Amino acid sequence: MPSLPQERVIQGPSALDLNTELPFQSTLKRRVRKKKKKGTITANVAGTKFEIVRLVIDEMGFMKTSDEDETSNLIWCDAAVQQEKIAELQNYQRINHFPGMGEICRKDFLARNMTKMIKCRPLDYTFIPRTWIFPAEYTQFQNYMKELKKKRKQKTFIVKPANGAMGHGISLIRNGDKLPSQDHLIVQEYIDKPFLMEGYKFDLRIYILVTSCDPLKIFLYHDGLVRMGTEKYIPPNESNLTQLYMHLTNYSVNKHNERFERDETENKGSKRSIKWFTEFLQANQHDVAKFWSDISELVVKTLIVAEPHVLHAYRMCRPGQPPGSESVCFEVLGFDILLDRKLKPWLLEINRAPSFGTDQKIDYDVKRGVLLNALKLLNIRTSDKRKNLAKQKAEAQRRLYGQNSIKRLLPGSSDWEQQRHQLERRKEELKERLVQVRKQVSKEQHENRHMGNYRRIYPPDDKTLLEKYENLLAAAFQTFLSGRAASFQRELNNPLKRMKEEEILDLLEQCEIDDEKLMGKTSMPRGPKPLCSMPESTEVMRRQKYYSSDSSYDSSDSSSESDENEEYQSKRREKQVTYNLKQSNHCKIFQTPSKLISSNLVII
Repeated sequence: MPSLPQERVIQGPSALDLNTELPFQSTLKRRVRKKKKKGTITANVAGTKFEIVRLVIDEMGFMKTSDEDETSNLIWCDAAVQQEKIAELQNYQRINHFPGMGEICRKDFLARNMTKMIKCRPLDYTFIPRTWIFPAEYTQFQNYMKELKKKRKQKTFIVKPANGAMGHGISLIRNGDKLPSQDHLIVQEYIDKPFLMEGYKFDLRIYILVTSCDPLKIFLYHDGLVRMGTEKYIPPNESNLTQLYMHLTNYSVNKHNERFERDETENKGSKRSIKWFTEFLQANQHDVAKFWSDISELVVKTLIVAEPHVLHAYRMCRPGQPPGSESVCFEVLGFDILLDRKLKPWLLEINRAPSFGTDQKIDYDVKRGVLLNALKLLNIRTSDKRKNLAKQKAEAQRRLYGQNSIKRLLPGSSDWEQQRHQLERRKEELKERLVQVRKQVSKEQHENRHMGNYRRIYPPDDKTLLEKYENLLAAAFQTFLSGRAASFQRELNNPLKRMKEEEILDLLEQCEIDDEKLMGKTSMPRGPKPLCSMPESTEVMRRQKYYSSDSSYDSSDSSSESDENEEYQSKRREKQVTYNLKQSNHCKIFQTPSKLISSNLVII
């Protein structure tokens, strides 16, 4: 492991030397206050014990603040944070934990939530071993053991503490009679035919970055750690159930074995890199693309289970924050995955505070990349704080002076006034959504340029796979809500959430046409709506022009412009968008497996 740089103390002349050399200089010392550099990103790392986090902060050029500073751009904590702390954060700040993520990071909560999804989508959730939660499911487990005895079958089970970590309290059993009925335990079927490497059992530590829960964004790091057992694997029997160095792959367990090999090369030792492992698979004619695809699907489906809980908890912490706003939370998760002999991945557990210890060089290389690329993806800017303060000031003035673009509808208003009011509200809603879409496009452009070794796995580029995930997400929300939180459910089903910029511009144009009809004006024929027609897009278009150096646009080419007009008009004739002005609410939304249909928004 590379040595860490040590701070050097520069000794200057003493006060006595100064008095002798400069007899007329005052002996009073001026107290110089160390100012923060203008345009510096600050980070509070008082909550972490890992030196690699501080090194990456320095490498990014962030300035570490005092332990008491709660105004830093970035706050990093090893342990989960209280929801009150997240609620107190300003919009320009970032903290490395989401509220509600414990729903999949505690073993008992993960088992409970997975069981619910297995009931409604059994074919999609086949990557977690059969699990029982004690004491609630003690009777079901004993009944299952009786069925096995009748069939003269014997299985091995692994017993874990419900909220345990680092391999503490784990044991293997084949007879469930001696299990305590009142202890909080997790009992799982043991996967007794794992994929072996050089005769050893192993698991994979996969690093996942979640940058947002609204909308959900998931990135997978294309490297990680292969953690091997330190005793040659033999299928479990009565004589070897207690040999944990054979059956457990936890580093915190195996490092105590004298056979644990510490090697600085990535292809030897008891800890290796996933980069080396994929090369090993390829050399042995295994499908590496399918391996990564299966891992990605397991991760996305697991986080889909957590999404309703995380989004609900986040909204509770940030009640005034509009949907689609910049997330103040992000999280680096450690997925522990086991491969069976057919290379099928099985989820073991999820760590919301994965260790960033660097005992070996391979730890340093992998974990430095995980952290460095994650901070680059977050796009923390020096201007975030200034823009946030300006926005707060503008919002305060708007509330103080009652500035609102939409006037209140007075009681007893005519039908014409009601239609105009509904139309204005619709236009404001479309404009707000248009701003959100353009912000997301700008953010995705930054992510595509700064992903490094990360890959975006949700939302995926494959439309068929995206539709499949969205159906699973709808099922997860249906299971979570169960008829509760109707307004929250309406917002999730809002068709505008799935519309692109061009579709929103079409709806805005239709609103303008309807407005002209209400006002008695003659609607003018309209050409193609340029994407920069809204004032909010100026900054986005300027950014696109800066980054797309190889693209050009010739405004003098009249023939291409006329072709574009004709193409647009033909599309407009094929796709007519009508808006029911008399429908006052758009709450009745019916969801089909692939489409969302609103009662006041009909696309023919």
